Amino acid sequence: MPGLIDLHVHLVAVSMNLQSLANQPNVLVTLRSLPILNGMLRRGFTTVRDAGGAGHAFKQAVQSGLVRGPRLFVSGRALSQTGGHGDGRGRSDYLAASSGICPTCARVGAIARVADGVDAVRKAAREELQMGADQIKIMAGGGVASPTDPVDALGYSEDEVRAVVGEAAARRTYVLAHAYTPTAIERVVRCGVRTIEHGNLIDAPTAALMAELGAYVVPTLVTYDALANEGPSLGLPPASVAKVEDVRGAGLRSLEIYRSAGVKMGFGSDLLGESHRLQSDEFRLRTQVLSPAEVIASATLIGAEVLGMSDRLGRLIPGALADLLLVDGDPLRSVDCLLGQGERIPLVMKAGVVEFDAL
Repeated sequence: MPGLIDLHVHLVAVSMNLQSLANQPNVLVTLRSLPILNGMLRRGFTTVRDAGGAGHAFKQAVQSGLVRGPRLFVSGRALSQTGGHGDGRGRSDYLAASSGICPTCARVGAIARVADGVDAVRKAAREELQMGADQIKIMAGGGVASPTDPVDALGYSEDEVRAVVGEAAARRTYVLAHAYTPTAIERVVRCGVRTIEHGNLIDAPTAALMAELGAYVVPTLVTYDALANEGPSLGLPPASVAKVEDVRGAGLRSLEIYRSAGVKMGFGSDLLGESHRLQSDEFRLRTQVLSPAEVIASATLIGAEVLGMSDRLGRLIPGALADLLLVDGDPLRSVDCLLGQGERIPLVMKAGVVEFDAL
């Protein structure tokens, strides 16, 4: 079968506590991310889109053969407004806080950067593109892992979103947006955002609008299981633990709404820290609602569409890149053969090169 595509990973999220991660030494974060890259490839993910954190240097390292990992599409640092999902400061931290948290510093462990106002977000988008981002990530609503924004909070203004979308379009690329609620989703898809990340709290009218405008969604169900089950013991702050249940229960219902509306769903995992090993469990969770064929399409055909690589990725056809998995089982009957750490994927090939061979 074709190599798998995960559209929502965070390579540099080597800890569940994103606020402390931004202050870890750059070299330490980089070295700790290497087993994460290797593990993804071993599980059969030959292509991943980093949704905030990893920059062009990681892509260079993989392309040059310096490290083993999947093909990377990087977003650089995600863009967030002050107090938004990418602002990791607590309520007692001022802009020049002695805590050392800097919302605009270029730290390897920083998933996002803070920029406010049309001119500032336009410049921030241009900077990320200049530094090698393949696409731009914005925070369009509140989130679980951030300390001061409720899940139903709105993110950037429509003018700010349009500015980022315009800059991405000028570089022949697109914008992905973190959003949960119908209001947050509707605002940004009307402004031209291409993919909605998470989208757990969607309703039918908003899903219909997404389908009409050709927007994609990338659900990430497995991360909420991981945050609920392992978060407290792995350093997830209590404020974030309390917000997990706000979105966890709605995940499976959202799949039904998207399918009914005809919204194309990509595959995403969004895992942090030690929970990266659970990446393939997203297949298991989705098959509670969707057929194995639908779930596999999300990680192959639809993933390739989102990346603009339908002729090169996600299919075994003449002219495509030779990303190939040999699987012990029939994933169209049961996705069990795709679970775990690649135990039932004895051979992984990326671009014609055998990366793992357990035959």
